[in-house]
Amino acid sequence: MQPPAPILALIFDVDGTLAETERDGHRVAFNRAFADAGLNWEWSINLYGKLLRVAGGKERIRYFIDEYLPDFAPPDDLPGFIAQLHARKTQYYGELLAAGSISLRPGVRRLLTEARDAGVRLAIATTSAPENAAALLVSNLGKDSLAWFEIIAAGDIVAAKKPAPDIYQYVLNQMDLSPKDCLAIEDSPQGLAAAIASGLKTVITVNDYTQHDDFTGATLILNHLGEPNQPFSAIAGHTHNATYFNLALAQNLTIVDC
Repeated sequence: MQPPAPILALIFDVDGTLAETERDGHRVAFNRAFADAGLNWEWSINLYGKLLRVAGGKERIRYFIDEYLPDFAPPDDLPGFIAQLHARKTQYYGELLAAGSISLRPGVRRLLTEARDAGVRLAIATTSAPENAAALLVSNLGKDSLAWFEIIAAGDIVAAKKPAPDIYQYVLNQMDLSPKDCLAIEDSPQGLAAAIASGLKTVITVNDYTQHDDFTGATLILNHLGEPNQPFSAIAGHTHNATYFNLALAQNLTIVDC
């Protein structure tokens, strides 16, 4: 077999993939925004896990209203009301990040650094708001880190959010790359569906909310990306004898018949 062709790009999801942002970040920020608005809504850890099946913060609020609040009398401008709640939530989320409350998952900083040093192109494809994605990067990697990513595709930049493939197709088109030359890194079934529908091989790093989900179709499923002194645990797929995720493993995974 010929050696694998060099991988050209890594495309990352953000929430749950780069960092464990959901339970102790977004959920907390949502609850603070609700309290500010005088609402007695409280998203528990378990309830938020269910709400995560809906991609997008504004969409999540709308779903919560529709499914859990049958007696709620919505304002005339419900989309505007939801947008205001979400904007306040975003402010609170930024404050949590600025306070250093949310750190990167194992292996993320190392892999990003290795990719940059090797000239592998980097991109982000997330349903998170652009300011949320930027705040996470800046708080953990510094202001210069925003320039590490050729494309930061986030929020409402496309019409349909994950599991629709639009966000990945947008990234591939903007970078003028074929899916076979890239690898997606995700944490959720919605993200996996979006990546696969775009023709991307996908590595899943599960988190507390997604560890029991069905990831059929993923190329590799791990508990995290790992470090030399903190090996990952492989849940499914071939690790090619690696104990932490690096470019050599990424390259092996892009071989058609790996």
